[in-house]
Amino acid sequence: MLRSELFSIEQLKRHAVTLTGQHKIDPHPGPDRLLPRLADNERVLLAAYDLVTAAVTPGQRIVPAEAWLLDNFYLIEQQIVLARRHLPRGYSRQLPRLADGPSAGFPRIYDLALELISHMDGRVDSDNATHIVAAYQTVEPLKLGELWAFPIMLQLALLENLRRVGLRIARRREERDAAISWADRMHAMAVKEPKQLVQLLAEFANADVPLTAPFVEEFYARLQAQGPPMAFIQTWVEHKLLEQGVTATQLSEAAGRTAATNQISIANSIGSLRFIGAMDWKNYVESLSVVEQTLCEDPTGMYTNQDFATRDRYRHVIEDVARGSSCSELDVARQAIVLAQTAAERMGSNDRASHVGYYLIDHGRDILERGVNCRVSWNLRFSRAVRDFRLILYLGPILLLTALATLVVLFSFEGFGPDDWRFWFLGITGMMGVSALAVSLVNLVVTLTLAPRALPRLDFSGRIPSVHRTMVVVPTLLSRSQEIDDLLEALEIRYLGNRDPNLFFALLTDFRDAPERMLPDDDALLARASAGVQALNETYREDRPCIFYLFHRLRMWNPHEQVWMGYE
Repeated sequence: MLRSELFSIEQLKRHAVTLTGQHKIDPHPGPDRLLPRLADNERVLLAAYDLVTAAVTPGQRIVPAEAWLLDNFYLIEQQIVLARRHLPRGYSRQLPRLADGPSAGFPRIYDLALELISHMDGRVDSDNATHIVAAYQTVEPLKLGELWAFPIMLQLALLENLRRVGLRIARRREERDAAISWADRMHAMAVKEPKQLVQLLAEFANADVPLTAPFVEEFYARLQAQGPPMAFIQTWVEHKLLEQGVTATQLSEAAGRTAATNQISIANSIGSLRFIGAMDWKNYVESLSVVEQTLCEDPTGMYTNQDFATRDRYRHVIEDVARGSSCSELDVARQAIVLAQTAAERMGSNDRASHVGYYLIDHGRDILERGVNCRVSWNLRFSRAVRDFRLILYLGPILLLTALATLVVLFSFEGFGPDDWRFWFLGITGMMGVSALAVSLVNLVVTLTLAPRALPRLDFSGRIPSVHRTMVVVPTLLSRSQEIDDLLEALEIRYLGNRDPNLFFALLTDFRDAPERMLPDDDALLARASAGVQALNETYREDRPCIFYLFHRLRMWNPHEQVWMGYE
């Protein structure tokens, strides 16, 4: 059963620590068991949905848990599709899997998700999802891949919980349908042939129908609605229940409790599925990753100021290096930090080798790999060798294609050879035309086979640090008054879109080219631009002083163009 004793947050944290001692990792890869289980859960849930849907008829009573299933089944189907999309075949084989226990063969992180779902009755929020992982990692750090897989594992565990509830709903619906069938038959017999009702009761007794709580509750409700003719059947059922040591009232109360439990479980699970879709898992993973916490010790302090894509790229390198060595991801991250700290002590924190990224995505990666005894794959060795000869590998195919195509063109013509001037004329002109085609073909192949390598970036999404004060400069020509007004309005809009205290805005203006150094309307245009900038600064003076600037360049004589123009 997926539902276990309900825990408080403190109990959940202690249980997570206990799990670290119970989890034994299988060093050998095994088959993917998550996708087959997902397919089986889909089959069970669809069968339960079809069964409940068939029961939705006029006069039929639908319990709250069944209503939840019907109203939210579209969401369940969406989650199954998303889970299958985000869980490609073989993905779970990359995760550490358990060697024994109830979840043997499944990923460790999946079992952790199951434990959270079972002890919180399907209720997942940021607090319990954070505490269970954080408590687990106080004893055994999880891999980066496991942390990133946690959302999809929670999704699968919730679908597993919905399967459990769906089975109970389906079983209770079958029992209710059986009660309805028997009650309707008895009512029809009482109306048509009352004398045969005793015989039908004997048939009911011989059928040995299980008198479960849902059956008795629905059966009693139907009998009571029919009035006195069914009183003796109700008496007989009560006698049978007494033989089992229960009463109809007790069964009705038990049915109510079970229905309430099912309703709470399915409501929690549906709400948790919505929560998983809305949760910011990037911040979640970074806040819990021990690798992330280690990389934040970068001596230059640059790592924490980089954007998410750059940090994630660094972490992926940590994963790759750890897979090729006997060291854990945490050990690899620590080794990279040690190398950066050593370089900072020797050459200062401003040297590029003092940044941890130098040992992850730059020339220092070889040093890191040797430090952790990483076994570099042949594919990686080949790609590095290709980078060392990239110019030759780029120009070589272009020259080869050009030469081959030119030779084909030349030898397709008969009647003249190398001693004929037409041969060389066609060769030179053909080579010029064919080379353009060869360059295009090689460029196409390169873009299709080589992925772009993004440069590391700083993260200024929150604010721009004072050490990186920036000015947005808009170069333009002063030609007409209306254009100046439009430029000033656009400059104001740029500021309103980003009011960072370390961001400034300016116009860099030139007069249009002219045969003279000054034209009659130059002073008026410049004065209008200057007054507009001053007006903007006055308007937003309460924000901070001197936000907007005007830089103007006078005309200089250009002897080559024989014109007065803005100097650059």
